[in-house]
Amino acid sequence: MDTFVLILELIGTVAFAVSGAVVAIRKRMDVFGVAILALTTAVGGGMIRDVLLGVTPPATFRDPVYALTAILVSLIVFIKPVRHYLTGTHKAYQQTMLAMDSLGLGVFTAVGVSLAYVSQPETGMFLPVFTGVLSGVGGGVLRDVMAGDTPYIFIKHIYACASLAGALVCVLLRGVIGQAYAMIGGAALIVIIRILSATYRWNLPRAD
Repeated sequence: MDTFVLILELIGTVAFAVSGAVVAIRKRMDVFGVAILALTTAVGGGMIRDVLLGVTPPATFRDPVYALTAILVSLIVFIKPVRHYLTGTHKAYQQTMLAMDSLGLGVFTAVGVSLAYVSQPETGMFLPVFTGVLSGVGGGVLRDVMAGDTPYIFIKHIYACASLAGALVCVLLRGVIGQAYAMIGGAALIVIIRILSATYRWNLPRAD
């Protein structure tokens, strides 16, 4: 299971690092800014999760693989042909952000739920769900704040609600089909909800 969680975390790290790098490039940051925003997006939610669970120092500081992966991804995205492909048009930018943000959100929500149970095996539903959502949305919120934007979570389609739905699926199915399949199911549900919400422009009611 440890290897499975590590693989999922690396997938989420790559996805969120791409989204952070793409936002930084759109904001015309230099290569250092691109690397920092990618790193913050990739590991921010995990750091919040670990602090909440009392895991200190956070995994990011105990194992450099996450930070190194995020920085390497940011440098690849910064290469001229790659960044032009990902951000050359508004449509390319939107598609890249949707795909990477949805994947990262799904993976880190599922991992957050799993690690909450590792930390507190006898806990009820609230802690794993809360930890999963915070783990999923935390990096994106930090990214948007550092980039000077209103956080995605408050304005774009169904975001935190998708994370909440996926976290609940992880918790409810854990005892039925096993932790690994529950994590995959929860993450997949989040990605599906995000794609459908973007496709059909589903949004929560907002103030006029």
